[in-house]
Amino acid sequence: MNESPVYSVTQVNQYIKGLLDQDQTMTALYVRGEVSNYKAYPSGHHYFSLKDAGGAIRCVMFRREAVSLRFRPENGMKVLAFGRVTVFPRDGQYQLYCSALTPDGVGDLHVAFEQLKQKLYEEGLFEAAHKKPLPRFPEKIALITSPAGAAVRDMLRILEARWPLAEVCIIPVRVQGAEAPGEIAGAIAWANQHRAADLLITGRGGGSMEDLWAFNEEIVARAIYASDIPIISAVGHEPDVTIADFAADLRAATPSNAAELAVPDQNEIYAGLWGLGDRLGRAMSRQLEAGRAALERARRCRVLQEPMGYVDDKRVLLDYQRERLAHGLRGALSRERERFARGAAALDALSPLKVLGRGYGIPRRTDGGVIRSVKEVDTGDGLELRLSDGSLTCTVLDKRTDRRSKSRA
Repeated sequence: MNESPVYSVTQVNQYIKGLLDQDQTMTALYVRGEVSNYKAYPSGHHYFSLKDAGGAIRCVMFRREAVSLRFRPENGMKVLAFGRVTVFPRDGQYQLYCSALTPDGVGDLHVAFEQLKQKLYEEGLFEAAHKKPLPRFPEKIALITSPAGAAVRDMLRILEARWPLAEVCIIPVRVQGAEAPGEIAGAIAWANQHRAADLLITGRGGGSMEDLWAFNEEIVARAIYASDIPIISAVGHEPDVTIADFAADLRAATPSNAAELAVPDQNEIYAGLWGLGDRLGRAMSRQLEAGRAALERARRCRVLQEPMGYVDDKRVLLDYQRERLAHGLRGALSRERERFARGAAALDALSPLKVLGRGYGIPRRTDGGVIRSVKEVDTGDGLELRLSDGSLTCTVLDKRTDRRSKSRA
């Protein structure tokens, strides 16, 4: 009986690993699938699985390859992975060691763009309420861009032609490459720290999405958002849209357009001033004409031609008013006299003296009280009898009561 060799687990795993490592197909292949169980460890390594309708394969992407990822893998995302398939001897499981990972159907830059755009949008970096107004007449403008590009020359030419009063300075930065995002963000922070300008323009000329990628980095977007100085984003051509455009206070279609939006046109200002001058001149002419007309009316005024005529008119009016007042007073006095006469006649008719004049007298007691009845005096009482032409002092010798008075009583 032939004895078969006995292998250890490690030997078996190493043997299978050797077979896979020698297979040219397994050392460099693309695998299409859906990401699941994705997890990024603090070490920087990424672990996940790729699956389709018929199966799944474990995958790992080490930190040295993962740092080049421009997007964040997510569960359920369709991807295309490139790498090698081999066995991890310790576990005896084969897995795909990824060296590159791209979204299936779209580029990784596009996915990274959309992911960062959504993230910053949810944080509120693109809200209109945060946008700062641009100064209408900027005194100093800083261009944060490459000093050697055609874009900066176009901006300088347009700014000089439109508004030469503005002082323009260039803060040189790289606008492409790995160092560009940090330089752009640093230049924005430096300009704010030193108040280098009252308006910033950052951007570059056109190019591919890879060329413009520095303006899609999160560090640049956050620097723009944190700037106290208003910023115009001017990246690429009109169809090009970057994250910086969303974060900036104003997006320009091109760098040349940014220069046009940054400053007013001096020709338009001159035209406006000339127009205001014309309007002012016409208004002054109308005022002068109105003043001349008023002066002419005043010159023809009788008061100025005959200064005493006004006084004479008032004198005539005063005499007229005096006559009216006197006439009114005479009428009122006549009416009051008539009323007084009627009152005096009425009082005279009621006067006791009238009665006395007809032969009657008024008896009074010594205390002055009028005696109205014989019952008020006794025999021997003194009394005074008032007549129409004087009075008599009398003594009551006798008193008689009128029988008719008794019958009436």
